[in-house]
Formats: sequence, C-alpha cells, structure tokens
Amino acid sequence: MGIFGRKDSTPETTAAAGSSLATLTGEYTIDPAHTTIGFTARHAMVTNVKGSFTEFTGALHLDGENPAKSTATLDVLMDSIDTGNADRDTHLKSADFFKTDEFPTMTFRSTGAESLGGDDYRITGDLSILGVTRPITIDLEFNGAATDPFGNERVGFEGKAELLRSEWGLTWNAALETGGVLISDKIKLNFDVSAIKNA
Repeated sequence: MGIFGRKDSTPETTAAAGSSLATLTGEYTIDPAHTTIGFTARHAMVTNVKGSFTEFTGALHLDGENPAKSTATLDVLMDSIDTGNADRDTHLKSADFFKTDEFPTMTFRSTGAESLGGDDYRITGDLSILGVTRPITIDLEFNGAATDPFGNERVGFEGKAELLRSEWGLTWNAALETGGVLISDKIKLNFDVSAIKNA
C-alpha cells in the first residue's frame, strides 16, 4: 500500500509518472494564499484542537528525473499561529510555549528526499523551533500539476508528519484531576502545498 492508503503503482506506471515529473523540474515558490500548514494536538485527553500558521515563505527545487535531488525550505512566522481562539493563541505565543518575542521564526531545511513509488514521496530535514534543531520526516503525496488561469505553472503536494513537542523544548503542561495531562506531547502536522514555478 502507498503511504496514503492506495496500492503502490506497478513499475510501468511508476516509470510513466517519473517521465511526466521530469517536465516539472525547476525552482518553485510556495504560494501562501493557497497553502495550509496545520497542526493537531490532543486536548484534555478527549478531543483534538487544530490550528495553522498563516504567514510563511518557502521554496522547492524539484528534480523529476532524480527526486533524491529535490529540496525544500520553509520559514514560518510564529506570531501568525491561529487556533480560532485569541486567548489560546496569546498563550501559545508566550514564554510557556513558542516565546515568539525571542524566537520569531520556525524553519525547515530539507536534507534528503526519496520516491516511494507512484505519487508518494518522503522528505527528511531539519526543523528548528525555540533555537533547537532536530530531524523530522514528512510523507508527501504529489497531487498533480496544472497551469492556472493566470498562466502560472503550479504543482501541489499533500503531506503529514508527527513529532514530540518535548524534543524541541515545548514542555508546558497541566495535570488533569482525572489523570493524564492537558496537552498531548505528540503533535500531528499536515500540509497542503501549492507552489508556482519561477519564471
């Protein structure tokens, strides 16, 4: 099975996909107006709280013939965190969590990429939060390429990853009377990326 639940492509199909991807080789800029960088955390052991970052810049280098040579960079403005609750967002920006006055940016720099067959890829890289840099692995699905009505050549990817926030020094929590803690250590990340090929 592919990483997104589909059966892996046959070698013939994979080769065909590789050939079509070869035409996409080039430099791309992530389009923040059509890209979502989201996260999910377990709250009070009973529900999930979702949020996203609304201000960021990023770039992709795609090598369709040799995906291992593809790269990605991302810079996220931490003050742009949005969970739909102003008080919670203020707390997340405070010294208990992201300390955005001291560490205004979260960054990702890829260190490797690989094709998993079909439309599935895996990218590894260094994620920096609170001045701590640790490796992270992101599974990606290539959603396709198209020319939009304005003549922009676009590519789209959908991705997911998991991390333990404590590994980046994000350790604030509160105990529950019924047992357990207020916020999970495990955080799920999700990405819907649209990128435009540079002229």
